[in-house]
Amino acid sequence: MKDSLKVQTHHLKRHAYLYIRQSSMKQVMENTESTKRQYALRQRANALGWTDDRVIVIDSDQGESGASSSRRHGFQHLVSDVGMGHAGIVMGIEVSRLARNNADWHRLLEICGLTETLILDEDGVYDPREFNDRMLLGLKGTMSEAELHVLKARLRGGILSKAKRGEYKCPLPTGLVYNEAGEVILHPDSQVRETIAYFFETFSRVGSACQTVKMFRQDGVFCPSRMYGFGETRIVYRPLTASAAIRMLHNPRYAGAYAYGRRKYRKTVNGVKVSPIQDINDWTACIPNSHPGYITWEQYQENLSILKNNGRGYETARKSPPREGPALLQGRAVCGKCGRHFWVRYAARRGRNEAWYVCDRAIASNGEPNCQSIAAGPIDDAIGNLVVESVKPAAVEQAIEIRKEIESRQEEAKGLRRQAVDRAQYEADLAQRRFMKVRQPDPGRFC
Repeated sequence: MKDSLKVQTHHLKRHAYLYIRQSSMKQVMENTESTKRQYALRQRANALGWTDDRVIVIDSDQGESGASSSRRHGFQHLVSDVGMGHAGIVMGIEVSRLARNNADWHRLLEICGLTETLILDEDGVYDPREFNDRMLLGLKGTMSEAELHVLKARLRGGILSKAKRGEYKCPLPTGLVYNEAGEVILHPDSQVRETIAYFFETFSRVGSACQTVKMFRQDGVFCPSRMYGFGETRIVYRPLTASAAIRMLHNPRYAGAYAYGRRKYRKTVNGVKVSPIQDINDWTACIPNSHPGYITWEQYQENLSILKNNGRGYETARKSPPREGPALLQGRAVCGKCGRHFWVRYAARRGRNEAWYVCDRAIASNGEPNCQSIAAGPIDDAIGNLVVESVKPAAVEQAIEIRKEIESRQEEAKGLRRQAVDRAQYEADLAQRRFMKVRQPDPGRFC
């Protein structure tokens, strides 16, 4: 009786809005009783004086969390209609159905108070303009948000406890899988293992992620990656990209280390989730040598150091790997005035390609004249003579060994390409056998 006294004539002239929400699709499919209870609030609206055609049901936010309104378009539509004065009453089985965020909840309360809109839950009808009702609704919103925090903290605590022991199962990168006992092992496919091992070997040789990508392109080797779809995961081979190479080099699982908490997930003002990479000292767990890997932990740290030095493009201490070009000291010559590495510029003159060592960073950064510009020919000849004079029979033998190593690497690349051809031939033969097993229709049946 007391609830019906709060419903006035001007409330009944507007619509009654019934908001229905479940937090996840699993709850939508399994927790059907909650959904039935929420739809049953329509009868409460009928008892208060609203007919069925005056009750608007908003159930487009099924499977969405109430922690934020950024992805709940139904809730945004509800707030918009309340603000325009179309709603006489807003119904939800409990406050947590409408919002679990105090900012969203109090914003709705404020708008309802300005437009004289009532709020109904399973316990009764409230008028946000009245102090006692508004205080009780605010307390319910605070308890709803606190309940969500307690649930998350409980689940998060269990995950962190297992992660610190290295027992929490995380998605593995390509090349590592879980066996039947739940242990991490190398991928059973030999082509996957050999290709990833070839990737790390190539990077240790060239010292650059971009150069590693170029070597894969030149050798015609494709990198394995996972493809998800139709409830299964399979390995596909794609051209290696620079971003994929960087991800592989930064992933400690390839070094046999269990790692958790490498990224810190948070939401921006617009509700977009971002995940910046944290420093290794801020990781939740880092356990080296916890499972087999393709490189050692020391090699992993050395690879990160190489990537860091390669990225310091404007620092004096940057170590530059040698690039393509006829200049002998490319990436090695250092300016004697400022201590920075020389740029190498090429120009076609007199029918040949001439190289120059140039240091022009001063004019770009400070507006000062260039330090110096030196022709590469005389310097390369002088350095070449010094190298030839210092060559000994042992150095010649070493050069022969290097040549053999290069040939062995070329054979390894050929072996990877041969495995790719064999895999493609196997898949083609398998598809042909499956096609031939399909029963062909009898032409006489359609005559």
